[in-house]
Amino acid sequence: MTLHNQTAIITGAGKGIGKSTAIALAKEGVNLGLLARSRADLESLQRELTSTYGIQVHIATADISNRAEAELAVETLIKELGSVDILLNNAGTAQFGTLVDMDPAHWEQIIQTNLMGTYYVTRAALPTMLNQKSGSIINIASTAGERGFATGSAYCASKFAILGLTEALLQEVRKSNIRVTALTPSTVNTELSVNAGLPIGDEDRMMQPEDVAELILAALKLPQRVFLKTAGIWTTNPQ
Repeated sequence: MTLHNQTAIITGAGKGIGKSTAIALAKEGVNLGLLARSRADLESLQRELTSTYGIQVHIATADISNRAEAELAVETLIKELGSVDILLNNAGTAQFGTLVDMDPAHWEQIIQTNLMGTYYVTRAALPTMLNQKSGSIINIASTAGERGFATGSAYCASKFAILGLTEALLQEVRKSNIRVTALTPSTVNTELSVNAGLPIGDEDRMMQPEDVAELILAALKLPQRVFLKTAGIWTTNPQ
C-alpha cells in the first residue's frame, strides 16, 4: 500500500518517536502536520523535511493537555493540509514515584497529557476521517499499558487507558474504513526516557525511535482490510 501524497498529523513531533516517524513518512512522500510544544524544534524539522523531500510540512504549537489548544492546533493543521489520512498520537509525559509519594498534581498531569491529550486530538481529527470514510489512527501506548510496575501507577494507568480507548474506538469506526491501532513498545532510548530516569542500559542494544517508526510504517502499509488492535515491540536489552 502506497502512502505517497497522503497527509499525516503527528503529536510530539519535535523529538524522539514523533520526529523519527515524521522523517520516515516524509521519505514516503507524505505531507505532514507537526504538533509539539516547542516551535524551535518544529521549525528546524520543517526546514529539513521540506528541503530534503519537497513535501508540505505545516506546524502548530500546543500543549495537548489543554483541550482548547489541542483542538485549535488540529483544526489549523487540517485546514492547511486539506485533509488528514493518518493521525499519530505520540505526545506523552512520564514521571515515577510511589502512589503516596507522588504529588497528586504530577499524577493528574500524566493522565491529562497521555490520556486526555490523546482524546482531545483524536476527537478533533476524527470528523474529517468519518466524512472521507478513511483513515488510520495510531496511538503510542507502552508495555506499561499491559502490565503494571512499582512506582508506575500514573504512567501505567494512562497507558492501560490508551489500550481501552483504542479498542473501543476501533469498534466504533471500523465500518467507516478507519483503522485504530495501539503500539506497545518497551523502553525506547528517547529524551523522555532519560529524563524520567528509566533504565536505558546498553545503548547499542536499546530500542531506538527509528525502530518504532519502522513499525508504524509497516502498520500503515497493511492492506486496508486488515485491522490490528495492538502491536508490540520489545528491546533485546535486558531490563
